[in-house]
Amino acid sequence: MAESRKERARHWQYDELPGVDLLRARYIRKTFVRHTHEHFVIAAIADGVEVFHHGGGDVYAGAGSLALVNPDTPHTGRAGVPEGWRYGAVYPSPEVVAAIAAETTTLRGAPGFVTPVLDDPYTVQLVHQVLRATDEGNALAADTLLRVAVTRLLRLNGGTLPRREVRTAGARIAARARAALEERMAGPPTLEQLAAELGTSPFALLRAFRDTYGMPPHTWLTDARVRRARRLLDAGTAPSEAAVAVGFTDQPHLNRHFGRIVGVPPGAYQRERKNVQDARHGRTVRSGAWQWNGQQRSRTYGTTAGEHRTASRTAPSYATPSGSGSPSDSPGSPSA
Repeated sequence: MAESRKERARHWQYDELPGVDLLRARYIRKTFVRHTHEHFVIAAIADGVEVFHHGGGDVYAGAGSLALVNPDTPHTGRAGVPEGWRYGAVYPSPEVVAAIAAETTTLRGAPGFVTPVLDDPYTVQLVHQVLRATDEGNALAADTLLRVAVTRLLRLNGGTLPRREVRTAGARIAARARAALEERMAGPPTLEQLAAELGTSPFALLRAFRDTYGMPPHTWLTDARVRRARRLLDAGTAPSEAAVAVGFTDQPHLNRHFGRIVGVPPGAYQRERKNVQDARHGRTVRSGAWQWNGQQRSRTYGTTAGEHRTASRTAPSYATPSGSGSPSDSPGSPSA
């Protein structure tokens, strides 16, 4: 029983699903600070409740529902009940989602999700099946189920994302400030210095940046640093070197912010990437490991029957779930 109260998470990639990140986690006390993702977030809640700030207010995603976040959309995350929440998530890139939308829906332009929470146990089960298929090395099942899940979500909750056009003077200043911070990430100016360089006042810049990007410059900078650190870790840079390269004081500084945005420590994140590379080159890779309170422990990733509360969330198989969907949910169907 004590083990079930511990937080654990695994953030990984599967070589046969390019452009997609994967996560399986149980969080109790974890709090995600305001941040964004370059990819879509499709989080399938298995147990408990997640609360996240999105679009000006808190929204709640409970068991059998999905938390859906479009790329570059500021949001947070925390437990909505004392026991926390357990979920599996896939993070497909905008290119992956656009390709699926072009083939299976009538959406035009950049596709995205209309509402941040969708109550749909059928797709929740599909997402967990994708993760299980990657655990077992079943590339055909993982690819098929991902496409079915994304297609269904776009048909139930899809729309065309508005284009972010820099029209107002404030938005133009915010864009210039963002570019300056991106370029000088390791040694950024103060708000006053940046405002002076851009020919405006500190509070005018602060308001313009927050209105344009949904967060103040310092919060955006931390988010951008973690994004760049992820790319460095993906390329094999040591966490201590990545920390300094993006402007953090040291590795503990990176660890703190990385965990509050990505959900796992940078070392665990990089080990999973190395496992993918080892598998790609034919080297033996041990089974994945949860991060249990910062300590790695091996685990077999089959979902046990006792982990689900209702029949709609029983241990998944590779067959398409019955009773909730229809043949028109398959990726090959041309109907919208």
